[in-house]
Amino acid sequence: MQRQYTGTAGRIENSRVGVFLAYATHRGGALIDRRLYLPEHSWCTDPERRRAAGILDEVDFATKLRLVGEMIAAALDGGITASWVTGDEACGQDPQLRTALEKRGIGYVMAVTRSTRVRINHGRTAVRADTTTGRLPATAWHRHQPFEPDERMAGSGISSARAPPTSEPDSPQASHLPAQGRRAPRMEQQGRQNA
Repeated sequence: MQRQYTGTAGRIENSRVGVFLAYATHRGGALIDRRLYLPEHSWCTDPERRRAAGILDEVDFATKLRLVGEMIAAALDGGITASWVTGDEACGQDPQLRTALEKRGIGYVMAVTRSTRVRINHGRTAVRADTTTGRLPATAWHRHQPFEPDERMAGSGISSARAPPTSEPDSPQASHLPAQGRRAPRMEQQGRQNA
């Protein structure tokens, strides 16, 4: 436990940060792996603190993105099958994660900033993500309704915030386009106010 940035709060808080891997199908979803993120300077270099918390000596510092890559690789190597992977903006900014997925033939949809340069034409051309998605005709997109759990899956008392549907390019060439075509109007408005 320490003061550190947490995406859940959107600011620095006294917290522990975990990285989670979920598996979802049309029938439901489950968390299948998790890793505790250990800050490099305050935890990884303090043997007494590690020993008191029960952290094994073999556990080295790993960035959150490295933890994500290790969990995905462990799941796939362990026999989990997946046609594609989704990730947040941090994952979308990691070229090593995208490359590892491409080498395995796994498609992905990851959030990226609009100014991120993505490769099209089989990697020959780098263009901004917003330019690429802006050039696609409306007929190239299809909508996905987000998975919404119900009481039969988790018992009574379940609550879920309904996420807006997402859209993604509907073409074989777009299977590795590292962008999620979803707009977040409130965030865009906040960005304009803060600019």
